[in-house]
Amino acid sequence: MAGNITLTMIKPDAVAEGHTGKILDMIIAAGYKIQAMKLTRLPKRKAEEFYAVHKERPFFGELVAFMTEGPIVAAILEKENAVEDFRKLIGATNPQKAEDGTIRKLFAANIERNAVHGSDSDENAAIEASFHFSGLDRF
Repeated sequence: MAGNITLTMIKPDAVAEGHTGKILDMIIAAGYKIQAMKLTRLPKRKAEEFYAVHKERPFFGELVAFMTEGPIVAAILEKENAVEDFRKLIGATNPQKAEDGTIRKLFAANIERNAVHGSDSDENAAIEASFHFSGLDRF
């Protein structure tokens, strides 16, 4: 059975370029309810922890540097089949391969600076949501 939450982070590039409101509008128009949301900045240690799954990959250092260069907007989104539907809404990691009308096609510069994160599984959505928000932060 599909889960009903996913986590997104509007990444530093999209926040710096003023796309936060437009991205949130797309998320809400797609039927998501925001359970929790905050503007925050990831310290290096927390970014390394969040992306630990990629630690051995050659892009890990650049990913951590990118995610710590400015503020992000983290949010828990609720909707039936949340993860799968959100992955469709954001589009392919590489915006050049993303479908027209997706968040990454509209707002991402390239595969490294791709505007938004979306959980890739129900299990990771729960882990990532707890990484950013306590139970008291969720509505």
